[in-house]
Amino acid sequence: MAENISILGSTGSIGTQTLDVVRKLGNIKVRAMSTNKNIDLFEKQVREFLPEVVCIADEEKAKEFKENTKDLSIKVFAGKEELSRVSAYEKSDTLVNSVVGNIGLVPTVEAIKCGKDIALANKETLVSCGKLVMELVKEKNVNMYPVDSEHSAIFQCLQGNKENKIRHILLTASGGPFRNREDLENVTVEDALKHPNWSMGKKITIDSATLMNKGLEVIEAKWLFDVKYEDIIVVVHPQSIVHSMVEYEDGAVMAQLGTPDMKLPIQYALTYPKRVNTGFEKLDIFKASGLVFERPNTEKFKCLSLAYRAIEEGGTMPACMNAANESAVSAFLDGKIKFLQIPEIIENTMKAHKAIENYTLEDVLKTDEKAREYAFEEVRKCRS
Repeated sequence: MAENISILGSTGSIGTQTLDVVRKLGNIKVRAMSTNKNIDLFEKQVREFLPEVVCIADEEKAKEFKENTKDLSIKVFAGKEELSRVSAYEKSDTLVNSVVGNIGLVPTVEAIKCGKDIALANKETLVSCGKLVMELVKEKNVNMYPVDSEHSAIFQCLQGNKENKIRHILLTASGGPFRNREDLENVTVEDALKHPNWSMGKKITIDSATLMNKGLEVIEAKWLFDVKYEDIIVVVHPQSIVHSMVEYEDGAVMAQLGTPDMKLPIQYALTYPKRVNTGFEKLDIFKASGLVFERPNTEKFKCLSLAYRAIEEGGTMPACMNAANESAVSAFLDGKIKFLQIPEIIENTMKAHKAIENYTLEDVLKTDEKAREYAFEEVRKCRS
């Protein structure tokens, strides 16, 4: 069970819910925290939890924050390159990584090198660099606890069954806001941000609308649970009650059910192996009738197919795909491209990349940089 934690991205959706969990548990100390630029909320959090070290990625906002908190005895770091000051802080035993995007990769690696356990919500870390990260986890003998509701569900279904052979991982997906919509040509940003079940940040919400989020989770699951990607099956489950399932070789299927709420998986990552009743909303099984399970439409949602293609090719291709996706989603949110151009940009970027099989961390970072540059040019072409 975690006692002293650092949180990357404390003002985001997962970060704020992590602090809700910490409040409920009452026996965990927040030693270090970071935010991108939401310093108003961050200051309130800092004054409540009194961490010793903080980092603000936006350097101008960091200056403002320092001015506003002169009365506090905290060390303030500025800039994205300083996030490892939080992740590897010596007084923390566990890092909760809840930032979105590949920016979470290097801080996670640094935390593992320092012997920290990881409560991982930043799926891009394993998408871009899964092989190296999981090898480092084993080398340093630390624990990697999944925070995503789907991966937490799989993790829970595996408890007491680690000696039994897995036939399939059944990874559930809500289907997003466009599950029953045929015409995606004129999708607006506002349309795509209306997720039917979950309240998340903008980038993840768009990924859910394209089903790329599920593609990233397939790759993440491969590394977390050491399974073949072909044995991971995406199942559209619009009610988001069954968070994921594991099918064993004898045909038995184990599922983890719960409300569409991230607090339980966050809490389990922090209290494992204990389960603690903190009063969060519990599932009323009698209201969970009419559960639906469908196959995803990969022709309609091409991003899921692209993710499977990336992990099939392997090496640095998932890092390339992830970087292209981040760039394309950002462009869509800024109104620079249309919704259906997101998978086009990703696919074109992947076609231009020659994957490096036995990669290093430097290879991954260079791939990320070059893929973003290529995707930027693809966005420019879309606008011209």
